[in-house]
Amino acid sequence: MPDKSRKNSYLLVFCTCPDESTAERLAVSLVGERLVACVTRLPGATSVYAWEGDIHQDREVLLLLKTTGARLATLSARIGALHPYEVPEEVAVEITAGSERYLDWLGQTVAAAD
Repeated sequence: MPDKSRKNSYLLVFCTCPDESTAERLAVSLVGERLVACVTRLPGATSVYAWEGDIHQDREVLLLLKTTGARLATLSARIGALHPYEVPEEVAVEITAGSERYLDWLGQTVAAAD
């Protein structure tokens, strides 16, 4: 998932989890390891998706992970290691605008781990 053009960017990464305990474990681990500056957990999501030839509908917890392009490859590897799904959802979108103070904090928080 790494994209070299996003190395100096701010990103919002979407990741779904099967339950609240998994979501909490991932959130605490990823913030503690300074791979993300902040995680917002949104319980009550319903995902409808195709998997192994069937249509599934599951209740999930959506995580909104705030990070930088420089941390994305490490974050992606860590999600893969911690997540119970065979193929965890991990979609990154670039943050093109936002509060300058917030984005500065975000960058400083995850850069401290480098």
